[in-house]
Amino acid sequence: MPTMNETDTKTLDSLERTGERLIKVREAIGQIIFGQEKVIELTLTAILSGGHGLLVGAPGLAKTKLATSLSRVLGLAERRVQFTPDLMPADILGAEILEETDKGRRQFRFVQGPVFCQLLMADEINRASPRTQSALLQAMQEKHVTVAGVRHDLPSPFHVLATQNPIEQEGTYPLPEAQLDRFLLEIDVPYPSLDAERRMLFATTGTSEDQAQAVFTAKELLAAQHLVRMIPVGESVSNAILSLVRSGRPGESGDSFIDENVAWGPSPRASQALMLGVKARALLEGRLSPSVDDVLALATPVMRHRMAVTFAARADGVSLDDVIARLTKPLR
Repeated sequence: MPTMNETDTKTLDSLERTGERLIKVREAIGQIIFGQEKVIELTLTAILSGGHGLLVGAPGLAKTKLATSLSRVLGLAERRVQFTPDLMPADILGAEILEETDKGRRQFRFVQGPVFCQLLMADEINRASPRTQSALLQAMQEKHVTVAGVRHDLPSPFHVLATQNPIEQEGTYPLPEAQLDRFLLEIDVPYPSLDAERRMLFATTGTSEDQAQAVFTAKELLAAQHLVRMIPVGESVSNAILSLVRSGRPGESGDSFIDENVAWGPSPRASQALMLGVKARALLEGRLSPSVDDVLALATPVMRHRMAVTFAARADGVSLDDVIARLTKPLR
């Protein structure tokens, strides 16, 4: 039986090897997705943490291509669903159909929907009805679905990358808070820089385009996710996480600005998301323990979709980014 020191040494070796492999993952995706290093980092952070990501950006910013490239680089089976107002829950989860056997007997058979994959791309998720949106709730949180009273387990690992268009809101259904909370990170996808767009222009309008190459397998990703949970977190970092999250709750912050402008603050799930996220971000950067800088880097993606400002605050021009900037100021 290995001693504690032997176990620690093996874990450290595994973390170092995994960190080196993750550098190759980022490089492989960066060769396909230009000028979105921050988006790639946050998306990989969400996946390494075992969670889901909500990509918010205008059309044409390679959100769908990012999901496709991730699936190839990480060795995941990917499916894409275009969310529309007429999409039904069965179109995502699957349904039971009545069929006749060779012996003439009739029986129901479950036909799996596109949710039975390892990486589900939910394109423009806010265009589907609330009923259809809620069909993903159980899958995202519990990694299984229930159809006609029967439980069906999803493949492992299972991740959802959903997209939203922040420009056009006509014909959309805002995601309920319960579903927003299921996303580990809300990731803003900005326009690329001039140099990045120049590279993209020539790389995508020639006779051929580069294709992402596999670096990980699904089994190796599961092992990396397990390693993330083993990374130690110092007391200063855990205190920073708790202080940040709890100070965002009206009545607990001790700050009149927060009490007056925040309608509801982040739940303990935000603390959990930050704890996992800072570990994953540290591993992505080749470090064996997270720092307060990781907490600051992930504060907005973790908390923005888990808080809301009051109507009066919106009328006064106070945004969630303003609130989060105030909350993080003591940690800087």
